[in-house]
Amino acid sequence: MLREEKPMELSLTLRPIGFVRTPKPHKFDARHQPREEEAECNTLELLPGHDFEQALRDLEGFSRIWLLWWFHRNESWKPMVQPPRGPRGKRGVFSTRSPHRPNPLGMTPVRLLGISGRKLLLGPCDLVDGTPVFDIKPYIPAYDAFPEERGGWTEAVDCAEAAPPAYAVKFSAKAAEQAEWLAASHGVDFRARLVELLERDPSPHRTRRIRRRADGVLEVGCGAWRARFEVGEGAVSVLELGAGYMPSFLNDPARPHVPEREAQLAFWAKWPPSPADLAERAPPRPPKARHWKDAQPPE
Repeated sequence: MLREEKPMELSLTLRPIGFVRTPKPHKFDARHQPREEEAECNTLELLPGHDFEQALRDLEGFSRIWLLWWFHRNESWKPMVQPPRGPRGKRGVFSTRSPHRPNPLGMTPVRLLGISGRKLLLGPCDLVDGTPVFDIKPYIPAYDAFPEERGGWTEAVDCAEAAPPAYAVKFSAKAAEQAEWLAASHGVDFRARLVELLERDPSPHRTRRIRRRADGVLEVGCGAWRARFEVGEGAVSVLELGAGYMPSFLNDPARPHVPEREAQLAFWAKWPPSPADLAERAPPRPPKARHWKDAQPPE
């Protein structure tokens, strides 16, 4: 009698060759696709002691490279996901670029602006600060670009996004005052990204972090911040802004790594949370790194 064999489970060990340095500390700051027209400079710092200086020889002749990297802030995967682009609805994860994958690997073709020692100067990218990179490959236009191929469900989304925005986004006097104070006092300004999120489709959407609160007001998450708004005929009115974390959470010494903590505390001191805010908001958990306890980005 033949013994029934169980499927073999393979385990592979990957180690990062370096870490990305970018002024984008939060996932909200990194667009799902980078804007090539933006003047943006990021850095990939390769680790010392591995002869990576030699491995970079002859790469300067390429204007673009592929980065293979790890979605280090994700903790699980999902077979069906809701993409941020397009109407609300789930799709198979393998038909998307979602980070919630069985092996959360990412790949990005990014402009190579220059090389200095073990540092690669990069153009616009969709990676957050501290992203571990596994490999670098040259982008070869003759082999890596196939613009005539079909784009599946994304073709309809691209067509819809090519049309003019469906909504005009306006800020109330209070929201404008809060936004200007945040920008002037703490260098926090997410107005352009907020308009970009709301002018196309302000309806509730989990991945775009748009929801309806218990009091009926619509709210969108913008990194460590919130914006409450209402929708009218062809217009979105941003009513007010709010910090994403409650004061009790921000003042908890057991949670030292809360994004923009001082700015949020100062915001709540100037505009205290309402009873509805306190009742609505459960303290969120800061993102955790995945599987990289012993591989931290160099300072």
